Amino acid sequence: MFRLLTDPTDEFVRITIDGVDVSARKGEPVAAVLLRTAPFTARTTTVTGAPRAPYCLMGACFDCMAIVDGVASQRTCMIAVRDGMRVVRQHGKRTQTP
Repeated sequence: MFRLLTDPTDEFVRITIDGVDVSARKGEPVAAVLLRTAPFTARTTTVTGAPRAPYCLMGACFDCMAIVDGVASQRTCMIAVRDGMRVVRQHGKRTQTP
């Protein structure tokens, strides 16, 4: 869907999305990495289970919520990537653990 445009000065780190190691540019929004990583969604809705993906990328729509480092319902567009981060796509109602 999307691809990362790189610069020779970029610093890359490793994060885990749903248990899979992924390379990401240090400091980019977690939502941007989710948009590049199949299945390109962040969560499913609590009512219908429909997939939702990052949309506004400025913290207003809440479609990018995921579990980040064990904390549920985090707006991934507002969180910068850092080395070793664990992200789990959130399905249905909020839970405290993935």
